[in-house]
Amino acid sequence: MGTLQVQDINLAFGDRDILSNINFTLNEKSRCALAGGNGSGKTTLLKVICNIIPSDSIKCSMTKGLRVSYLPQSDIVFEGATLYEEVEKGFFRFNDMLIRKKELENKLSHIKEGDNVDSELLELHEIQEELLNSGYFDRKIKIEQILKGLGFESHDLYRECSEFSGGWQMRIALAKILVENPDMMFLDEPTNYLDIEARIWLKNYLKVYKGGLMLVSHDQDFLDETVNEVYELFNGHLTKYVGNYSSYVRQREVELEQKEKEWKRQTEMFEKTEQFIEKFRYKATKSKQVQSRIKQLEKIEIVQVPSHLKKMHFTFPEAPHSGNEVLKVNNLSKSYGEHHIFNDLSFLVSKGDRLAVTGRNGEGKSTLLRMLYGQDKDYEGEIINGTGVKIGYFAQDTEKTLNPSNDLMEEIASVTQTSDLPNLRNYLGAFLFSGDEVFKKISVLSGGERSRIALLKILMNPVNLLILDEPTNHLDINSKDMLIEALKGYDGTMIFVSHDTYFIEHLATRILYLSEDEPTFYEGDYHYFKTKLEEKEKVENETNNSSPDGEEEEISTGALSYKAQREKNNRLNKLIKTNEKLLEENEILSDKVSSLENEMGKVEVYSDAEKITKVMADKEDLESQIEEKEELWMENEEEIASLKKELNL
Repeated sequence: MGTLQVQDINLAFGDRDILSNINFTLNEKSRCALAGGNGSGKTTLLKVICNIIPSDSIKCSMTKGLRVSYLPQSDIVFEGATLYEEVEKGFFRFNDMLIRKKELENKLSHIKEGDNVDSELLELHEIQEELLNSGYFDRKIKIEQILKGLGFESHDLYRECSEFSGGWQMRIALAKILVENPDMMFLDEPTNYLDIEARIWLKNYLKVYKGGLMLVSHDQDFLDETVNEVYELFNGHLTKYVGNYSSYVRQREVELEQKEKEWKRQTEMFEKTEQFIEKFRYKATKSKQVQSRIKQLEKIEIVQVPSHLKKMHFTFPEAPHSGNEVLKVNNLSKSYGEHHIFNDLSFLVSKGDRLAVTGRNGEGKSTLLRMLYGQDKDYEGEIINGTGVKIGYFAQDTEKTLNPSNDLMEEIASVTQTSDLPNLRNYLGAFLFSGDEVFKKISVLSGGERSRIALLKILMNPVNLLILDEPTNHLDINSKDMLIEALKGYDGTMIFVSHDTYFIEHLATRILYLSEDEPTFYEGDYHYFKTKLEEKEKVENETNNSSPDGEEEEISTGALSYKAQREKNNRLNKLIKTNEKLLEENEILSDKVSSLENEMGKVEVYSDAEKITKVMADKEDLESQIEEKEELWMENEEEIASLKKELNL
């Protein structure tokens, strides 16, 4: 089993220890998350392990030949190749083997009578077996499956990489790593640029991935289903917890409760001791006691509570009154040239609804929110606001509306009710701004920090309809939990776009799923919606078994609707015909294999290196096709049985 052991990692920036005496061991069965607050050094640790940046000290040992791959958070740009060509580079590990294969074939093609080439034939056979077992000959299928799972379309394969935006560039980088199929993967925020379908597909892919895994992610649902241990990085030190992320949080809550008690006791002791020192500092009779107390304070190790696990609370201002019909959409249609986004879309949003809008990137989610808010008026149909509706809108570029000359306190105070002004620091703390950070100017904030301030401004403003486009994009897990709890207590109506399944699960009462087919509403049943996506993005043995034709069955509390039954019958008949054809094709292929086996038994063939090599390669190719068709036949048979059961056949 492949093993990676790192010891004594140390790294300091000035007088701050980023990494201090880090030690851990991973093997090919490891499934772990790297947790910690923003700025704790998670990305730095991954880069040190993968030899991207140097450290002050490190001892690293690994099994010979162990292959390790690293995915950074951002800043990757691919140029000079098509999408397919770039991802195919994930198979470059076979280059040396292919060169040797060509050398052997060339040598065997020039042998003379009486030459002993047994060792060359054996080596060539072993190389061909290795290439076959590794999936090299099926690399096109593998590449297409991975790219499809990550959201690329068939027509994207031969587009130049330079044509893709930053988010899609990161998907290309992730696809290359999955194609490489390394022994260990270190993934830094792999879900950042993925829509909900691609996230579910990646989660399922990682479940069947056979190597070791360490990942950083702010998606709790994703972590819960992909890891079984968590390493927490806090104050430069690494601590291991067994279990998934939720288990880690429960263990940490117990520790945190104890730490907070210790912190309060320590704070009280410090205050009393400092009062004593200040009171008797200048009295000669107390000088020894004062010096003793000063030394005592210097020796005490300060109890620190991890910022990323502090329980933060945020309460919304009371929502103004509105009518029961908050927003009505009638026959909405939207197009960009010949590209139709919506066609005849109608729905009603009632008071108290939490409507989640989700689906693949590019299906019009943000466009719909802009139209509902009134920012985009270029459409057909009508959008009618109900009586007394006041909208708060958070877009992904809302940070551009901030005043760069304000500090954080001034910016939030500009939209805060007088009664809430004393709580400004608490609100900013809930959004990861603490201490002197509250006096930073907007102009010096990062993009993520500006986005968080823009979200807080909207949440502070009393409204009865919140329209939020990816509100959790720049929040860590603890801040997401805070936002979820606050939104649960919000007494208004909400429409939001999100790819975060954990966020959707805890808030949505309705789901609007946008895809290349007709928009579909799921009324109050997130688990049903999730089940259908899980089926669609299912991965088995590192192959994609997406659900047939992308069809979604209609929700029904009893028997199948006529439309759903008709679709399932059509699908069943199609599968039966497909499997009959697969059997016929396999019979033809099996006959060809038998013919080649007969050829291999002939003296004029097995004594001729060039002929035997070609026959063996042809036979392996046919057997690979047979195996592929047999696997597809089995998958179809399982679906046929399931459909027959649903249709009571």
